[in-house]
Amino acid sequence: MATRYRFRVEEFERAFQGVPHVELLRGEVYQMGPIGPKHVHKVAQLDARLQEVLRGKAVILVQSPLRLSEDSEPEPDLMVLKPPLERYADRLPTPEDVLLLVEVADTSLEFDREVKLPLYAEAGIPEVWLVNLKENLLEAHRDPRGGRYREIRLLSPEEEVSPSAFPEVRLPWA
Repeated sequence: MATRYRFRVEEFERAFQGVPHVELLRGEVYQMGPIGPKHVHKVAQLDARLQEVLRGKAVILVQSPLRLSEDSEPEPDLMVLKPPLERYADRLPTPEDVLLLVEVADTSLEFDREVKLPLYAEAGIPEVWLVNLKENLLEAHRDPRGGRYREIRLLSPEEEVSPSAFPEVRLPWA
């Protein structure tokens, strides 16, 4: 049976501030930092755009676990996966299911670049977008080989981006 507690918003935020969001990467548990309003807004904005333009073509999951390997289970901000949704009813997505991953980064920018991107490249994830909130840039990482991405495109807010799996789709990412 669940126990209920009553809080005001301020009390709740104080009481649960710093409760860790954790990810398993290379067998180590990492405590991730809190998610701020800019991060939440950008994830929601990209989710809405991707849902709209990829309806029926892909499955979009938000901040869900990805069974990357035997010792790594990150939770990318967005995953664009092969359909249908029922494919994931009894299992977590794996690298073979992924068409595109999106990581939104503010305070986690260096960590995402230095730790997560190499993991994604090693697993053969074909494309990762790193939304750099600090500099207001989108980094499109493609062509994984040898544990790194061979192609990196930097896009300013005025530019549009197309997922490699869907070149006909043009998205204003900002």
